[in-house]
Amino acid sequence: MSDPGGQPAAAGDPAGGRWWPAPAKLNLFLHINGRRPDGYHELQTVFQLLDWGDELDIQPTDGTDIVRTAGNESVPAEADLVVRAARALQQATGARAGARIRLRKRIPTGGGLGGGSSDAATVLRVLDQLWGTRIGVPALAELGLGLGSDVPVFVHGSSAWAEGRGERLAPVELPESWFVVLHPGVSVGTAGIFQAPELTRNSPVLTIRALSPALVRNDCEPVVRARHPEVAEALDWLGRHAPARLSGTGACVFAAFARAAEAERVAARVPAPWRSYVARGVQRSPLEAALAP
Repeated sequence: MSDPGGQPAAAGDPAGGRWWPAPAKLNLFLHINGRRPDGYHELQTVFQLLDWGDELDIQPTDGTDIVRTAGNESVPAEADLVVRAARALQQATGARAGARIRLRKRIPTGGGLGGGSSDAATVLRVLDQLWGTRIGVPALAELGLGLGSDVPVFVHGSSAWAEGRGERLAPVELPESWFVVLHPGVSVGTAGIFQAPELTRNSPVLTIRALSPALVRNDCEPVVRARHPEVAEALDWLGRHAPARLSGTGACVFAAFARAAEAERVAARVPAPWRSYVARGVQRSPLEAALAP
């Protein structure tokens, strides 16, 4: 099944809400350069933001309660990053306001597309505006890093070269591409892949200037292939149509195309019960336009 991208930013809602975009991301490659003393890994990647993802309706309220009225039912509300992000902003700023949050979930959980991190970043950016805390993007990104390594790139709102845990970011100009993103129907836990003893952790450090398709890969892919045969099958199927790669720790795989029509043709052939999504790569997050005055 194909789910086309390109939903309008902060679209209106018949119930009176406003839907704020939380875009998905792809890791165009992922190299692991070593393990850090704090248990995280040193990595290098390029984050490609997409024009497709989740949406959130965020309403400020009197009092200090943070309530998730709809969202990812597989995650308890107290553990949901949208709730944790709002509470982190309260604690960091002393805000005496609350929020009601509705999440329209499209990004597959455990898919390697950054759904939870993007949702958290949208909550931080929107509530910083609605609550009037105005601590700004750098402080919000630092706050977001405590919630997850992928949160800062969504807070900054640009496709980017990333190093460290993924928080050291440099904007990059990427060629316009349309992507087929294929979800093979399984969820892959990030922690389990990064803790795998067979994971390669000694990729040489690259520079942006040294980047070339021949030099990059996803170091997590061999581990995920071996542990999740459904993902291996999806990679092999998509790879027959275009060069295919795992995003993050998976489970989603993707391939790039120069034109939307090419991507749609491949997505239409994806066998059931897999799901396919077609999305355009963007330099700037759709959230940036939604937040603009």
